[in-house]
Amino acid sequence: MTASRIVALGHHQPPKVLTNDDLSALVDTDDEWIRSRVGIRTRHIAEDETLVDLAVGAAEKALARAGVTPDQVDLVAVATCTAVERSPSTAAAVAARLGIPAPAAYELNTACSGFSYALATADHAIRAGAATRALVIGVERMSDLIDWTDRTTCVIFGDGAGAAVLEAVPDERAGIGPVVWGSEPEKGEAVAISGWKPVISQQGQTVFRWATTQVAPLARKACEKAGIDPSELRGFVAHQANLRIIDAIAGKLGLAEDAVVARDVVDSGNTSAASIPLALSKLVERGELHSGDPVLLFGFGGGLAYAGQVVHCP
Repeated sequence: MTASRIVALGHHQPPKVLTNDDLSALVDTDDEWIRSRVGIRTRHIAEDETLVDLAVGAAEKALARAGVTPDQVDLVAVATCTAVERSPSTAAAVAARLGIPAPAAYELNTACSGFSYALATADHAIRAGAATRALVIGVERMSDLIDWTDRTTCVIFGDGAGAAVLEAVPDERAGIGPVVWGSEPEKGEAVAISGWKPVISQQGQTVFRWATTQVAPLARKACEKAGIDPSELRGFVAHQANLRIIDAIAGKLGLAEDAVVARDVVDSGNTSAASIPLALSKLVERGELHSGDPVLLFGFGGGLAYAGQVVHCP
């Protein structure tokens, strides 16, 4: 039997940093108000870089770290909710820029859970024999969707990308556990991107209550399907929505005291589908997580779609 595992990660963020003090010049807010409610200190905002530029920046790093050349990739999956062009897809545009010949290429939009969805579908393709090496990217230019006069949303979001290279391995070396995924579409309007000139809106309290009560049981189910107790995890990387939400979920999981909990939201803001690979790549790069460490990934948000799985670090 064939399975897959992550062999390398990469991330990329635009150079412009927007601080809370910068935002206080735009809307009625201040550093204390933002930190106390969402825990964010800074976020990165793209200026000249396109969505494809961001994705390529992360992908190039992941491929280099994996020692993989573009001609060795046969599947490209991109998770995003901020693509402007409908065709060619962001995945096809990324493949063209990287020089990947004839890959299966598709774009997936489940907003903030997108990377975990894309990771699962790529893993499924490899297990089914439809691919042998995949490039999975989460990328967003959330700044394109922001109403900069709305202090409830403009303080939250940032731009960036994270990428993972997956390879086929024997089943006994599987590094991506079974996915737990689903949605609560009746609550879908709690986070919405709508209009011909799309703008993001959210019902903050609805999202907060749902995430802090419903995500932890689903995350524990992902651990159960992977055959691991939460206390055995070396890390937990949730969608970087809000520091209070992340800490609330982590506190309910029964993690070991020395387990690493990703809190990249503090410096990067909420980057939707990019947030999980961005945070995971940074933790591995800094040496806070090591090769083989079991880590729970769990994405949730827009459409109230969710997905999570246990992976082993490259």
